[in-house]
Amino acid sequence: MHTSAPEFDAIVIGGSYAGLSAATQLARARKRVLVIDAGQRRNRFAQHSHGFLSRDGMEAAAIAATARAQLLQYPTVSWAEGTAAQAQASGDGFAVTLLDGANYAGRRLVLATGMRDELPAIEGLRERWGRSVFHCPYCHGYELDAGEIGVLAVGPLSMHHALMLPDWGRVTFFLNGAFEPDDAQLEALATRGVTLERGGIARIAGVADVVLKDGRVLPMAGLFVAPRMQLASPIAAQLGCEMEEGPMGAFVRTDAMKASSVAGVFCCGDMARATGNVALAVADGAMAGVAAHRSLIPGLA
Repeated sequence: MHTSAPEFDAIVIGGSYAGLSAATQLARARKRVLVIDAGQRRNRFAQHSHGFLSRDGMEAAAIAATARAQLLQYPTVSWAEGTAAQAQASGDGFAVTLLDGANYAGRRLVLATGMRDELPAIEGLRERWGRSVFHCPYCHGYELDAGEIGVLAVGPLSMHHALMLPDWGRVTFFLNGAFEPDDAQLEALATRGVTLERGGIARIAGVADVVLKDGRVLPMAGLFVAPRMQLASPIAAQLGCEMEEGPMGAFVRTDAMKASSVAGVFCCGDMARATGNVALAVADGAMAGVAAHRSLIPGLA
């Protein structure tokens, strides 16, 4: 599609919590908004969401579905199902092409394309991701009912999990050859009552049973692991957005208003922070939507 003027005031790529929040702010400013969404929420593996004000314990999918239904009540909002394959500067805005060949143009871009989690190669781990294997203690720790909790080491970063999680249950730190605490760390772990297990892990079975290579089975109520994170979409890199290296992987660098290093491109949610959850994604999205709107007003800094 070739146009002399952008079709939309803003295109939001990603229709999960951050993208929905950004689009809502723009819609309430009566801007023409297109949301492009591939239907791949990062937390789609978890049935329930916790810690989001007034929505604690709701089905994660229901929160997103309700937000989408409310957003689509605004007459200036359009929705495109599909994956954004390419985005580039074009005239006074941006051109976006989907995998199916559809093309759209917008004056501003809001990227909320999320992250992809890369788990350690332990048999049985991925099948339990979001059900009995987690990353965020604040999101899932309480529901383990102060039971036996396992932390699977991936490196020094796992110390954070091991030291935090005793507030949610009795913690066993499975080193699995990935990390060996130094003397100061050993003292800190002992102070927190953390049990160390140095035996290698063969697989995860049952709900969250850790089967060791020596044949022992240690039943756990839940397991925590810090995955490596990868941007779920190449769009930010295509546009030349600057990245920042976080403890679990690179994310897009933004300023306090969620503006990226590329003029007219705003980034929000998990793709634009070192770590996050639903509440933080919604807050990021609101800021990005407001900032994108403000940037459309001539003379307004």
